[in-house]
This record gives sequence, C-alpha cells and structure tokens, in this order.
Amino acid sequence: MNRELEYMFVQSARVWIPDAEEVWKSAELIKDYKNGDASLQLMLEDGTNIEHKLDPKTKNLPYLRNPDILVGENDLTALSYLHEPAVLHNLKVRFMDSKLIYTYCGIVLVAINPYETLPIYGTDIINAYSGQNMGDMDPHIFAVAEESYKQMARDERNQSIIVSGESGAGKTVSAKYAMRYFATVSGSASEANVEEKVLASNPIMEAIGNAKTTRNDNSSRFGKYIEIGFDSRYRIIGANMRTYLLEKSRVVFQADEERNYHVFYQLCASAHLPEFKNLRLSSANDFLYTRQGRSPVIDGVDDTKELRSTRLAFTMLGINESYQMGLFQVLAAILHLGNVEIKDKDSDSSIIPPNNRHLTAFCELVGVSYPDMSQWLCHRKLKTATETYVKPLPRLQATNARDALSKHIYAKLFNWIVEHVNKALITNVKQHSFIGVLDIYGFETFEINSFEQFCINYANEKLQQQFNMHVFKLEQEEYMKEQIPWTLIDFYDNQPCINLIEAKMGILDLLDEECKMPRGSDESWAQKLYNTHLKTCSLFEKPRMSNRAFIIQHFADKVEYQCDGFLEKNKDTVNEEQIKVLKASKFDLLVELFHDEEKAITPTGQVPGTGGRTRLSIKPDKSRGASSKEHKKTVGCQFRNSLQMLMETLNATTPHYVRCIKPNDFKMAFSFDPKRAVQQLRACGVLETIRISAAGFPSRWTYQEFFSRYRVLMKQKDVLTDKKLTCKNVLERLVQDQDKYQFGKTKIFFRAGQVAYLEKLRADKLRAACIRIQKTIRCWLARKKYLRKRSAAITLQRFTRGYQARCLVKFMRRTQAATVIQKYQRMYVARKLYRQKQAAALAIQTILRAYMARLKYQALLREHKAVIIQKHIRGWLARCWYKRCLEAIVYLQCCIRRMRAKQELKKLKIEARSVEHFKKLNKGMENKIMQLQRKIDEQTKENRLVNDKLVGLESSYTVESERMRSELSRLRGAEEDAKNKGNQVSSLLEELERLRKELSATQQEKKTIEDWAQTYRDEMEKMVSELKDQNGSLKKEKDDLNRLIQEQSQQMTEKMARSIAAETQQLETDLNEERSRYQNLLTEHLRLEEKYDDLKEEMALSSNVSKPGHRRTDSTHSSNESEYTYNSEYAELEEGSRTSEDVTRGMDTSLTLKLQKRVTELEQEKQSLRNELENKEDQFQRARARDDAQFKKARGAELEYESLKRQELESENKKLRHDLAEMRQSLLGDAATGAGAPGSPAYKVLLDQLNASCEELQVRKEEVLILRSQLVSQKEAMHHKETMTEPSVFADDVNKLKDADEIKQAYIGLKDTNRLLEHQLQTQRRTYDNEVESMRGELQNVKEENNRQQQLLAQNLQLPPEARIEASLQHEITRLTNENLDLMAADPTASRETRVIILRRMVDLMEQLEKQDRTIRKLKKQLKVYSKRIGEMGAGQTEGQTSPGQIVDEPIHPVNIPRREKDFQGMLEYKKEDEMKLVKNLILELKPRGVAVNLIPGLPAYILFMCLRHADYVNDDQKVRTLLTSTINSIKKILKKRGDDFETVSFWLSNTCRFLHCLKQYSGDEAFMKHNTSRQNEHSLNNFDLAEYRQVISDLAIQIYQQLIKCMENILQPMIVSGMLEHETIQGVSGVKPTGLRKRTSSIADEGTYTLDSILRQLSAFHSTMCQHGTDPELIKQVVKQQFYIIGAVTLNNLLLRKDMCSWSKGMQIRYNVSQLEEWLRDKGLMNCGAKETLEPLIQAAQLLQVKKKTDEDAEAICSMCLALTTAQIVKVLNLYTPVNEFEERVSVAFIRTIQTRLRDRCESPQLLMDTKMIYPVTFPFNPSTLALETIQIPSSLNLSFLTRV
Repeated sequence: MNRELEYMFVQSARVWIPDAEEVWKSAELIKDYKNGDASLQLMLEDGTNIEHKLDPKTKNLPYLRNPDILVGENDLTALSYLHEPAVLHNLKVRFMDSKLIYTYCGIVLVAINPYETLPIYGTDIINAYSGQNMGDMDPHIFAVAEESYKQMARDERNQSIIVSGESGAGKTVSAKYAMRYFATVSGSASEANVEEKVLASNPIMEAIGNAKTTRNDNSSRFGKYIEIGFDSRYRIIGANMRTYLLEKSRVVFQADEERNYHVFYQLCASAHLPEFKNLRLSSANDFLYTRQGRSPVIDGVDDTKELRSTRLAFTMLGINESYQMGLFQVLAAILHLGNVEIKDKDSDSSIIPPNNRHLTAFCELVGVSYPDMSQWLCHRKLKTATETYVKPLPRLQATNARDALSKHIYAKLFNWIVEHVNKALITNVKQHSFIGVLDIYGFETFEINSFEQFCINYANEKLQQQFNMHVFKLEQEEYMKEQIPWTLIDFYDNQPCINLIEAKMGILDLLDEECKMPRGSDESWAQKLYNTHLKTCSLFEKPRMSNRAFIIQHFADKVEYQCDGFLEKNKDTVNEEQIKVLKASKFDLLVELFHDEEKAITPTGQVPGTGGRTRLSIKPDKSRGASSKEHKKTVGCQFRNSLQMLMETLNATTPHYVRCIKPNDFKMAFSFDPKRAVQQLRACGVLETIRISAAGFPSRWTYQEFFSRYRVLMKQKDVLTDKKLTCKNVLERLVQDQDKYQFGKTKIFFRAGQVAYLEKLRADKLRAACIRIQKTIRCWLARKKYLRKRSAAITLQRFTRGYQARCLVKFMRRTQAATVIQKYQRMYVARKLYRQKQAAALAIQTILRAYMARLKYQALLREHKAVIIQKHIRGWLARCWYKRCLEAIVYLQCCIRRMRAKQELKKLKIEARSVEHFKKLNKGMENKIMQLQRKIDEQTKENRLVNDKLVGLESSYTVESERMRSELSRLRGAEEDAKNKGNQVSSLLEELERLRKELSATQQEKKTIEDWAQTYRDEMEKMVSELKDQNGSLKKEKDDLNRLIQEQSQQMTEKMARSIAAETQQLETDLNEERSRYQNLLTEHLRLEEKYDDLKEEMALSSNVSKPGHRRTDSTHSSNESEYTYNSEYAELEEGSRTSEDVTRGMDTSLTLKLQKRVTELEQEKQSLRNELENKEDQFQRARARDDAQFKKARGAELEYESLKRQELESENKKLRHDLAEMRQSLLGDAATGAGAPGSPAYKVLLDQLNASCEELQVRKEEVLILRSQLVSQKEAMHHKETMTEPSVFADDVNKLKDADEIKQAYIGLKDTNRLLEHQLQTQRRTYDNEVESMRGELQNVKEENNRQQQLLAQNLQLPPEARIEASLQHEITRLTNENLDLMAADPTASRETRVIILRRMVDLMEQLEKQDRTIRKLKKQLKVYSKRIGEMGAGQTEGQTSPGQIVDEPIHPVNIPRREKDFQGMLEYKKEDEMKLVKNLILELKPRGVAVNLIPGLPAYILFMCLRHADYVNDDQKVRTLLTSTINSIKKILKKRGDDFETVSFWLSNTCRFLHCLKQYSGDEAFMKHNTSRQNEHSLNNFDLAEYRQVISDLAIQIYQQLIKCMENILQPMIVSGMLEHETIQGVSGVKPTGLRKRTSSIADEGTYTLDSILRQLSAFHSTMCQHGTDPELIKQVVKQQFYIIGAVTLNNLLLRKDMCSWSKGMQIRYNVSQLEEWLRDKGLMNCGAKETLEPLIQAAQLLQVKKKTDEDAEAICSMCLALTTAQIVKVLNLYTPVNEFEERVSVAFIRTIQTRLRDRCESPQLLMDTKMIYPVTFPFNPSTLALETIQIPSSLNLSFLTRV
C-alpha cells in the first residue's frame, strides 16, 4: 500500500481539496509526498501555491483525481476513484461541456434538469433505443424504460421505475417521457388508443395537482404511482393511478412568488368564454385564493390554451361535457368561498354580512341554502351525552373553518377525478403484467418545516431503505455469480430512523394519541416527544432555543420540524354541519363527491368491468364519514398505510431508479451550482450507491478486455495461450497486495483506485516507449540533417568561390571601361552646360525686356482708366447727394405740413364740438354760401393768371433746352477727338510691340521647324515600329479572340448541359417525391388491410359462429380493385361484407365502418395521387423533349460538320456525273473523228441506251417518291385518327424516358447512321460502272413497269382510300416478288445488287402493312372495350348477354400475306374449375428454392401469363378477371403467411415484376413492342386492354418490395451495430476503456458476435438469392442501395448515441469497414447504383473523428468537409468525442462554439438522427424477355398436368 501511495502521490499528481465556494477544488502536487509528511505542497489551477495540512490524527491524504480519459464517463462506477469530488466533477463535465443531462451511477440514472427544451425525445430517438441493451447506448430515460420493458417480457416479472428528486428537478417530465416510451414502443392491444389515454391523463393531473413554486413553475404537489398494464403480448391494455399526500394547504394559502393549482388560473383566464359566464369569474387577482402569491402569470404559459388542452384530455378519457362543466362549477365555487368575508360580531362570535355576493355565488353554484351556509360558517355544534349546543365561532376560527371546507371540497374533487380517470383507463382485457412509474417528492428541508415535509421525508426514508437493500442485493448476487469471496459491506441502515417515526410509541403513534385527547395541543405533543425519545434515541434532538420543535437525523441531513399545526393537519377536521349542508345540495355532482359509501356513476355511463384483472386499489381503504361513535383515520395513519402498500408493491417488482437533480435555483439553462448539486446527491442516495460500490470491487473487467488493454505491460514470455492465467501472472507482478483484486469466473474485480494505478503504469510504459521512439527518430533526423547541411555547405563554398573570382574579373573590366566613359561623359557634360547657360542668358534678356515694356504699357493704361472711373464716380456721387437733399427737403416739408394740418384739424374738431359753433353755423349759413360763391370767382381769376404764367415759363424752358443740347453736342465732339488721339497713340505702341513679337516669333519658329523636322523623322520611325508591333498584337489578339470564342462556345455548351442536367435532376427529384408519397400511401393501405383482416379474424373467433359455405372476401376487392373491376366484383364484395356482418353481429361495428371509410378515403387519395403522378410524368416527358431540343441545338456545330460532309459527298457525286458527261462527249468526239473505225455504231448505241436508262431511272425515282408520299399521308391520317380516338397508351411505361442515357444513345446511333451513309455512298461510287452495265438489260423492263405503274395508279384513284392503300401495297409486293423470282431464274449473279434493293423495298412495305394491321387491331380492341362499357352502363342489360367482340364488326380487307402456321401459339388452356388448383399448385404450395435452382427464372409468371393469353384468345372476360384476382389475392396470402422469409418475398417480387413486364411486352402497344421479335409480336393480347390491371400489379409489386426491405432490415439490424461499430476489424487499433456496472458489448469478437464479415456474407446471400430468382438488375440495384442506406443510418445513429464510440481509433475502424463495403460493391459490379452515396454521412462522421479539432482553420475544414451531416450531428459528434489514450486531447468548448457559429446559416432539418424507416421510392423499368413463349416447357414437379398447350 505504501508503495502504491508513494507511486501515486508524486510531483504533478492531481488531487481534490475541500473548498467553501466550489465544494471541491483541483490542485497539483509540486513536491513528492514522503511517508510521515505533515503537509502537502500544492498548486491550484490558477497558479496559486498553497500548503495543505494533513489531519495529525488520521493522516488521511486528499482524494486523487481520475485520469483525464475517465472524465466524462457514462457510468460513474467506471471511475477508478469513487468519491464525492470525482462524481461531482464527472457530472459537471458532462452537463456543462458535453450538454449531456443523463448519467448512470450503477443501477441509478442521474438526470440533471437542463431548463431548456432538448431535441432528444423524438420518435427517432425512441426507435433508436428500442431493443437495445441498457449499457449499449448513452444514458437516457428511454434506456431505463426499455430495460424495464425488456425485463418484464423476459423475466415475467412486474417492474417499477422510481423517479425522485426535489421540486423543480424534473421528476414529472421524466415520468412523462417514460410513459411516452411505453406508449410508443408497445402500442395498444385494441383500437381504443389506450396509450393515448394514458398520456392524456398527464394534462389533467398537472392542472389539478401541479402549481408554481419558487423552485419550479410546474411542481407536482402530490405523489403518484401509475401502473401501466400489459397483456400477454406486452401491449398496453390500461393503466391505474394511485396518489399520495395532496398538498391541500395550497388551496387556501400560497407563499410569495407561488401560485395555487393551475386549474384555478386556467378558469380565470377563460372567464370570457360564453360557457363560463354563469360561473361569475373574473381576473385571478380578484380572488383571495389566487392572489396571495402575487404571481398570477407564468412566463411563456397561456392558461387559456392550457384549459383547452385539459378539456380535450377530459373528453378523450370519456368525461363528458356536462361533468366537465360540473367540475369547473365546483372549482369556481371554491374561489367564491375564499372571498367570503367574515367579520367580528364580538370577541367570541363572528358574522357574515347579509347578501354577501360571493357567498350568494357559492350557494347558487353548489345548490345549497344561503342561510344554512351562512349559519354554519360562523357556528359549530357541540354534542354531549345529553344535549347539543350551538356555539358561535370567533372570526379567526370561522375563517379557518371556511378554509378547511375549501380544502376538503378540493380534496374530494381531486379524488373523484383520479377515480374516474382510472375508470377510463380500465379495459376488459386480462392484465398479464405491469410497469409502475412512481413520481414522488424528494427529500425536502426548508427554513420552516411542518407536517407535509415530515411525511415527505418519512416516505424518502422508506424508499432509501428499499434502495439500499436492492443495491446491496445486486452487489451480493454479482459476487456470488463470479464465485469470489463475499465480505460483508458496511452501509448506512436507516431502520432506526424509520422506527423512530412509525414504531410503537413513535412520532406518528404519539401524534395520533394526542389527536384523540380532548384538549390535545402541539405543545403537549412536543413534551411527550421530548420525554419519550430525547434520551433513548440518538437520532432525535431538541433545539436549544425552542420548546415547540424537534430535530430528526435523516439519512440525508438533519431537519428541524416546527410542531405548530401538526395536530390540526393530522386530524384534517371539517365542520360536520357544513358537510351536511353540502350533502343536501341540489347539485348532483357535489352530492356524489360527499357520498363515499355510494357507488359513483361514471361520466360515460359505463360500468367498469374487472375482466379477470387483478390490481391494487387506487388509495387505501376509505372509511365512512366520522360520526359521534367512530373515529376516522388520521392523515398520518392513512399515509403510513398507503406507504406500506407502496413498499409492498415495489418489493414485489424489479425497481429501476431515476434520480433528478436541480442544477441551480434560478432556472438558468445549463448552469451548474456545485453546492446545490452535492446537497441533492447526498439526499437522493447517489453518493451512498457510490460508497457501497467503492467498499467492494467497483471496477470489473473481463479477461479478454484486461488483456487487450494492458497488453503493453506484459512481456513476451508472460503471454500464454490461456488468457486467464496470463492475467493472473501479470496482476501478481504488478499489484503486490492481493486484497486489491479478485479473480472471478469471467471477470477480474478491482478495488477502488486500482484501475487508475494500472492506467498510470500503462501511461508510463507508453510514455517511456514514446520517449525511446522519439529519441531514436530525433537522432536519425539530426544526423540526416547534419549530413544534408555538410553537403550543402561544401557545395555553397565551391559555388561562392567561383562566383567571387568571376566578380573580380568583371570588376576590373568595369573599372577600365568606366574610366573611358567618364572622360567622354565629362566632356559632353561641360559642353552641354555651356550651351545651356548661353541659351538661358538670351532667354532671360528677352523675357526681361518684354516684361519691362509690358509694365510701362500697363501703367499708362491704368492711369487712363482711373481718370475715366473718377469722372463717372464723382458724377454719380453728386447726383446721389442732390437726390438725398431733395428727398430730405420734401420729407421735411411733408412732416411740417402734416403737423400743421393735425393742429388745424384738432382745432376744427374742438370747434365742431361746441354748441355755439353750431349755432353760428346755422345762423350765418346763407352768408357763408355767399362768401363761398365770391371766393370761387376770385380763385377762377387767379387760375387764369397762373396759366398764363405757366405758358410763358414753358416757352423760355424750351429755348434754354435747345441751347443746352447744342452745347452738349459740342462737348461730346471734343471728347471724341481726344479719344481718337489717345487710341492712335496706343495703336502705335501696340503695332511696335507686335512687330517685336513677330520678329522673335519668326526666329523661334525657325528653330521650332528645325526641331520639328527632326522630331517628325524620329516619330515616323517610331510609328512604323509601333504599327508593326500593333499589327502583331492585333494578330495575336485575333487569335486570342478566336480561342476565347471557342472556349465561350464550349462553356455555353457545358453550361447548357449542366442546366439541362440540373433541371432533369429536379424533375427526377419531384417525381421521386411523388413516388415516395404514393408508395407510403400504399404501405399505409396495406397496414390498414392487415389490421382489418386481423380484426375480422378476432371478431370471428370471439363470436364462435361458423357457417357452412362462408367465404371471406379478400381485402383486395375493397382496396386495389375497387377502382378497376367490374360490377360482378362489387357484388361479390357486398356479399362478402354482408356475410362478415352476419358473423360479427353483436360486436362493435363502428370501428369496422370507420376502417372501411378510411380505406375508401385512402383509395380516393391514391387515385388522386396516381393522377398527379401521371401529370408529373407528362410534365417530365415534355421537359425531357424540351431538353432534347436544347441538346440538339447544342449539337449544331457537329451536325453542321456532318452536313458539310454530306455536301462534300454530294459535290463528289456531281463531279462523277460531270466526269460521266465528259466521257460521253469524248466518246462522241472519238466517234466523229474515227467514224470509219470499227465499233463506232456500238458506241453510239451504248450512249443511246445509257441516256435512255438514265432518263428512265429518273422517272422511276419520281414515281417511287410519289408512292411514298401517298403512303406517308395515309399513315399520318390513320395515326391522327388513332390519337383522336385512343387514350394515351404510352403512359404505362413511365420509365421509358427516365433513362438519361437514351438521348446519348440516340445521338451515337445517328452518328453511326451517318458513317453508314458515307460508306454506302462510297460503295455506290465504286459500283456505279457496274450499275450502268446492268441498266442496259433492264431498260425495256423499266418501260413496261412504268406502264403498269400508270395503270395501277389510275385504278387506285378510283377505289376508296382504305382499299386503295391495301390494293397498292398488295400489288407492289406481288410485283416485287415476281420480279425477284424472274431475276433469280434469269441471271442469279448479275442482278444481286438489284435483288438486294428490291428486297429492302419489299421489307419496308411489309413493315408498313404490319403497322397498319396493328393499328386496325388496336382500334378494334378499343372499340370492343368501349362497347362493353356502354353495354354495362345500360339499365336493362345484364352482364354477358352480348360479347364485346360481337357489338361492332367492321369489314376488314384481307391481306394475302403468306404466313407459316405454328403448332404451338404460346398459350395454356385450363378449365374454370381448375383455377383454384392452378393457384394452389403454382403460388400457395410452391417452394421457391426448388424453382430457383432447377427451373428457369420467372417460370410461374410465364405460366400465369400464358393462361391469361388463352383467356384473352377465347375472349372470356370473366376468366381473365377471376384469374388476375385470384393471382393477386394468392400472392398477398402467401406473403402474409411467409412474409418474414426473404427467399419467398424475393421470389414473388421477381415473378410479380416478370408478370408485369409480360403484360406490357405483349400488350400490343408500340412503346413496349419495339424490342420484340416478330414472333413475340404475334403473341400479343388481342381482345382486352389490361392497362388498369397493370397498375394494380405494379402496386402489388411495390408492396412486395417494401415487405422485402422490411424482411431484409430485420435480418440486418442485429448485425449492423456489432459488425460496423463494436467489432475490431483491425485488431489492436482501439484500446478498451474501463467501463462501469452497465457493461457495454465487448468490442472483442466472441463466439456468436456479429462481425463485418457476417454483414458481407449476408449481403452476398441477399444478392445471390435475388440473382437466382431472376430479379431485374435495376431492381437489385435499388435493393442494394436501400440496404446500404440502412447500414449507414443505423451505424450513424448509434454513433451519435454512444459516447464510447466517438474516438479517433473508432473513426479509423469505421472508414476501414466502409472501404470493405465499397470493395463488395466493386466485386458485384454495383458501384453505379447509388449505394456508395448513402454511406456519405457515415464516412464524413468517421473523418470528423479523425481530423484535427483545434484552430479556426480546422473549423473551416470541418465545415467544408461535412456537407452531408447536419449541424446538430456535427456538434453532437464533437461533444461526444472521447480520448481513449492520454495522448489524445478533448475538443474544447470554444471550438464547438466556433463550429456552431460557422454553421449558423445552414438551412437544414434540426433532426439529430437519420430516419432508418425511410424507403427510397422504387421503380420498375421495363425489361422485356427474350424467351419465346412457345419454347417454355412445364415440368411435372409443378403438378400442372391439367394445363393444355394450345
């Protein structure tokens, strides 16, 4: 031990020391610890050095820290050092850094409340955890739920999940998610949606039992235990709820920042609704019971919306609307009762004022009498032995009685709701087992603790005892299983504390005894406690400063309880008279609440049935109301009994523990308070679990794991074949103390700290090895670097010395040259300087003299101008002064005159006011008038005199003016003379200056001209050179432009091709989406069909009715064929449905009708989707045609090249013709010159014949062109008629345009045709001479043929159009045949080329005739179908009276084409009664393996089609219909029976597709017949168009494909995780880390473990099976793509949910495994099927595990690399990344934040996991068969001897 301590407590070792703020703080030793040292020298993480004193008594050293590779483990028991600081640090790292809220602690799941909604509870997460072992995935509440569900099914034992924690820790949410998991995974056993009802109980219980507290906005104020019942198939059948200790005091009182129960606030928020008007509610602030906490609103919660959810949940659970309104009425009455004000009447009595509106509202709502309620709220009745007294109550007691009544009513209402919720969850199905979910309050301690906290802590003491015993039991079982010595572990036993509370004379017993006392009080009860337990029990204490409190030492902490209120709360008394008043109510629901002895009526009107189901009661047995002679049980007694019943239930089940931790008191997201966390860890028993584990052997390794991990500590001689012996030898050498480990059967058990010790040894060994490797490599690198430097130095010296010598010679040469240059340079500089100075002196003189002259001239000019300015200025000033004076004088005069006028006016006004003045005026008015008349005469005389004076003055002014004008003109003339003289002087001076300037300019110009001439010569030379350069640059630019144009043209072509490809890709994506929707609907339809069939079978079995001759109609009639089949099928369906109704009469048929309605809706939706799919396909075809046009346009250049080539060939042809003409002329010339020569007449005859043959050939060509044009016109007319009368027959083959390579193939074919034409032209050129010779003999035949053709045309013009075409074609064929025979008989060698041409024409004509024949058959077939439909729609006609073929019979012109008759036409005949035998032998009882091995692929499909052909041949529509219907139903039946057999599903998928291809290939449609042989075309269907049945069979093929994928997925699913993740394909790359109690699946391959080879073998088996069955290659590619998608998705999902798999070495393993899968694809030739792309997310995740994750550059690289991963997946992988060795580093939080910031703008789904249930939409490309039907032989092994070959 001392050796290990000395080895561990060395310098740089890290330890934990206590801290007041952080509880525990990390420190590092800066000095080795020696045994006996009194202190440790430590350095904190902030760099502070401290001295840590050791306890001198115990000498206990501080706790050691775990290695970094163990920090953040999923299981706390995997830590090597198990102590409080290690647990706290591990939880903090997981919670804060990795954002992981769940952690295992042995058998306990620790859940930390994140106070944030996390995306880890979706259906995809549930599916990922379903079926997994608890240790195989990261910790989660779903893992606990799955473990309990699995143990229930495996061990046949009931389970319990115990969820505990303090308020706000998340208990209710955890329990809710556990129930959601059960509801999702198991489903329900009936269509009653029990799982939805179970989940629907949550909003109801939250509304009436949850409230806001200071610690939690949705705190459960009661405990509940929900039993979820399962049947024998482990499907949910019902549930049952038990409640414990409802906090009734909250109804009447709430502390600050708290609320009453949610339902009260929901009612107040919805008071405006019409149905709540009669409740007389208003705001929550208006009621005493809802406003005391002063926090009526919760942020982010809409109470109105929550009430709607509550009412919806009530409805789902069967509580009808009237009962709901009754419940709300009672709740509103409670609120009104709380507002009833009670006043003092005197000191001993109280009174309620009359007409209190709240009491009136209460009485009206509950239907009681106002006087009675008012009376008994303020009085109580006392009974003695003889008399009864009515005693008034003081106001305080009356108020308490009112509140007690409110609490009592609410408690009754709560129990009633719980009871009826349980009734709604009960079913008639017998319960096989159950899983209980206990959501109960955790240990509580407050400043003031009362009766509620006492009961809660009492319950936690019991639960902790049960927990300790269970943990201890599991530890003991593990040790005994491994057969290691079992030593008793000391653990805390809280039985003494439980005895203190519940034993005889315990606290509860004394409390009940005190409650029975007449004058019992809290003080007397406290004294009894002190007297009884203070000296006898060490766990009971008395506070020093109080006599009304007591202290109990609980397992978690000491708690002080205040005795006030204990007795009242325990008795829970209420005034009996008040209860009697309520029982007398007219309100039925209220009466029902208070009549416990009567059986309550269920809201749904149903009587709950037991159905053989045994269950525990909801609550403990209720006793009748208290009477005078019997006492009801106290609250404490009831709670003790309920708790005892709960413990019995838990002990009878297998418990699973969830401990919820509240990380802080401020509800901050991902904020961790170590103090609060440690308090809760101590209180919830997690640390006790750690202590029990640490006391034994907490670390456990299998021998294989230990060997793999610590192989580096072994020497080669230590490794033996027996791994167990090897491990023993190594451990004995490494660990001296034998007590530190024990060897079990399969595992090695280690004491706490030993794994850390071994890890340190391993790390030291690896570090030493690394140092040795580094030393060797560094030495090698240093020596290599030295040798490289030495060689480089020698080379540098050699080159440097040579360079220096060359530089010296160069310097000497430059020095001599510089001397010569300096001599001439200095001479040139001196001469240039002298010339510059001389030129400068002359220039200065010239400039200076000119400057002086300009100055003098400017001075004279300025003086002259100044005189003029002065003259004008002075005149202007004089005028201005005169004007100012005149204006001033006028203004002065005006002012004086105005002043005098004002004075005069004033006097006149004064005079006018005087009476005397008026009198004078009146008296002297006549005198005044006379005076005025006289004055007017005098003024007239004066005016005449003034006018005379004015005339005189005017005449004198005129004379003076004339004189002044003459004087002015004289002065102006003098002024002009002066100006002229001055101008003359200035002009002379200017002329002089101008002459001087001209002289200097002439001199300068002379010099300039000389310089310009020199410059011009230089510029011209330069311009010539520039023009040459520019010419070259222009040529170069021209070449560049040409190249750029070519590049742009190429880019435009590529761009157009890319745009076409993008648009095509988009169209294909849209089409795939539509396909996926359609196929998903088919899947849903199939599921409903199966459920419908199961229901019918169950109802048939339950009814026990068996009728003879009953035949169950297959669901195909009501689904796939409801849109396509005929009336007879509807009749059969109705008959079958009637029979089914008879069988299931008396049962619940509403569900069946609902399913049928749903099936009909799905069929309609399927039809609409099919139409939409066809529209999409039409759009796709149009888009593809448009793309073809654009692509052809893009090929313009190449087509132009081809056209140019053809033009060259035509020109060559013309040249040959010209040569021929010249030859003729030369022949004529030779004949003219040598007329007497022998042979001349022959030459002329030859020329005549040649000319005649050429003319006839030209005429013949024109006639052939005329005939072809007529044929083409007739063909177009027929085609137009066909398109007008026939719907599109090409819509069935949707895939014909989906191959993007068809355009390319067509283009290549066109090029090949062009080459063929070239070759033919060349051949024609070579054989031209031979043709000339051959034409000589054919000339006469051509003339005769011409005459016959003219006669034929004349005859044809007289016939009708149809007969004309057929007659002309027949005649042409006959003629060509005769010609051919004649030529063969006459000259078989000379007319070979002619025969070839004639035969080609004959073949063309025959093909045209066959096309016309097919068109006529198709039109006849459509006409028959239409006539049949018209006949079916007739009112009075019945089916089968007239055959469709007999309705219309058009005259068909016979075509006499000789055909060779065959003995066998590829048909099979059978009798009607043999149809069931055919289906049975060929489908139901056929063994796929024998057919696949011994017979041709697809043989059943061929046989069925041949039978169908015969039915079509005999025109029996009933036979066709029944055969197809039986085939489809039989295939469905065999798939339902053997749907889990991959071989069977694959076999029938192949045969269904082959049958579908045969229906297309032999349908008669040209689109499908182009690949057929002529014989196959003869086997086409003649009478029926089965296009609609092709759609039905296509849907069936889709269903089979999806069944194949599910079957394949079920086989592959167990292999994927083990083979792709857990198995070490590359041995030794990844080390095994220490694991905890939840052992994961070992990565070492054991026997039975799946490996990558297992997956590859299974894939090869799938592939070979499909190939043996003849599955289409394109379909095989789609299956393989789906297989690889499932492998990639499942692997990635498990990687995202497993922290231990996210490491660098595991990334390497994954990439290697993916490469093996790719190699398998290459071997099978499937690399282009798209399977590799489906693995891209997994590949990128593996790369993400291996890349560097430190700098911003690394973040950028990750963002650009991980394009197939979502942001959530990238962040999750980085958070989960875990180093396996100490040399690896964790990903920092800052780096993860950087990644999140860079990926913020990504538009993607927030979903974390990939959808493993997603199936790619499947297509069935048309794949025609080359097998001839007439060659098929039916083996005798099929037992089909009743079939006859036709």
